[in-house]
Amino acid sequence: MAINKENYNRINGELEACHVILIAVSKTKPAEEIRELYDLGHRDFGENYVQELAEKAEKLPKDIRWHFIGHLQTNKVKFIIPFVQLIQGVDSLKLLKEINKHAEKAGQVVECLLQMHIAQEETKFGLDNNELKEVLGSLGGLKSVKVVGLMGMASFTEEMDKVRKEFWGLKTIFDEVRQSNPDFHILSMGMSSDYKIAIEEGSTMVRIGSLLFGERSRKQ
Repeated sequence: MAINKENYNRINGELEACHVILIAVSKTKPAEEIRELYDLGHRDFGENYVQELAEKAEKLPKDIRWHFIGHLQTNKVKFIIPFVQLIQGVDSLKLLKEINKHAEKAGQVVECLLQMHIAQEETKFGLDNNELKEVLGSLGGLKSVKVVGLMGMASFTEEMDKVRKEFWGLKTIFDEVRQSNPDFHILSMGMSSDYKIAIEEGSTMVRIGSLLFGERSRKQ
């Protein structure tokens, strides 16, 4: 299935007008479809699976900015350090320390977002407020990671008032943290079903897949 160029042009235009970064979520999609968007000028792509990301990074142009947006296991960190642009979804101090360790070995500084648990569903990963404070208090000792913002996923629901409230709550936390963390400039929230609400609530980065690539089959 080819990408939806009409949707891409429309959404990209909307986001450029309000200075929001579009991450094209390309998980489970073939390199050929990513190349289609690349040829339209797009460079920021999001992947959820380490092996799949590594394989695509090998095949595709080196100026693509890869965002890891899935749940990252500590034993797989080393495989994406050489080429990842931004690790979204850092949900524990243990994971952040592991990223720091491998980034230091590689002589790099890796940018990360801390994932906050804002949804009602227990299946969503993320930090609570106390865990966030613990991570922020440990940043001084981690020289090879740079935490540049927060990420969150709203509840999977048709109740948009609920989604809006969750986004508003995350933006409130972001604004509080940013006062004492000058590196904070990215608030990644919003996907295909709720990105417009996320932008209204202050998102600076959205992660959109199905509107660009079509619906995907579930990966086991």
